[in-house]
Amino acid sequence: MRFIVLGSGSGGNAAVVEAGGMRLLVDAGLSAKQLTDRMKASGIEPASINAVLLTHEHGDHVRGLRVLMKQMAAPVYATPSTSMVVRGSGVDTASWKIFESGGSFHFNGLSVHSFAVPHDAVEPVGFVFRHEEKSFGLLSDTGHVTKLISERLRGVGALFVEANYDDALLEADTKRPWSTKQRISSRHGHLSNAQTAALVAELATTGLRRVVLGHLSRDCNCPLTAAKAVRGSLAEVEIVCAEQDKPCGWWE
Repeated sequence: MRFIVLGSGSGGNAAVVEAGGMRLLVDAGLSAKQLTDRMKASGIEPASINAVLLTHEHGDHVRGLRVLMKQMAAPVYATPSTSMVVRGSGVDTASWKIFESGGSFHFNGLSVHSFAVPHDAVEPVGFVFRHEEKSFGLLSDTGHVTKLISERLRGVGALFVEANYDDALLEADTKRPWSTKQRISSRHGHLSNAQTAALVAELATTGLRRVVLGHLSRDCNCPLTAAKAVRGSLAEVEIVCAEQDKPCGWWE
């Protein structure tokens, strides 16, 4: 099993998970051109994508989907409410596969298990991918870590997780109005470095060994700050940060 983050941040999010001869695109928040260009630069032919999975309907996760679906025949997997909203936005050429939040589905030995997350979207989910003895968790936009999230991610060997903001930098930010700051830090907003650090420390006791941090705010976070906060004293866990403007290479 391996995965690559094509880009992550408020400007657009997308990743590819590969195992068992299957390639799954998770979210399509970059433009279709950026998605195809970055896939090709990473050795992925867009036509080889077997399915697209959506975490939720926000633009930075589905922006390129409408045009991409005119170029690819892969089905789109989404929860009922997410699919309804995205279809209503004009993505009408896709072949939709609907799954209930908490449901599972399988691709040639690669299993995908969804779980509900708290975010200000209609029906957001995270995913755990399993193939043979390997497992990978993906937790994107999330306001706080619930008991369900911790349980579903327990035992994963690798994790992509958002570390959106540093508390002090968000508080000091002058570009965002108070209402926006409140939304970001709310229980249905985004994860801070401190919240992500607590989750990673918990999962490190159950086998987590590789973490890729994503969705870093350009103004209220930075890779060094996020990695330092999340790493803490966890010498056994490798921690790197995904970037907004380019793919970050494959992680096994």
